[in-house]
Amino acid sequence: MAKRKKTRKYGPKASQDVERAVRELNEGKLRSGRSGKVVTSRKQAIAIGLSEARKEGAKVPPVRARKRK
Repeated sequence: MAKRKKTRKYGPKASQDVERAVRELNEGKLRSGRSGKVVTSRKQAIAIGLSEARKEGAKVPPVRARKRK
């Protein structure tokens, strides 16, 4: 079998956006979109950073489809 060259899933701009979101979370300044409530979850901060990176056109994989019941 031939070796496959690994490519990075996330671009540098995406990691900068996530880093900024986590920093704001730690400072207590990160707010969610529509409601404007303060974000307390680290996972949510990462999701916000990736979402903003997607909107700016950074290299980020698409959102996974949710499973239906």
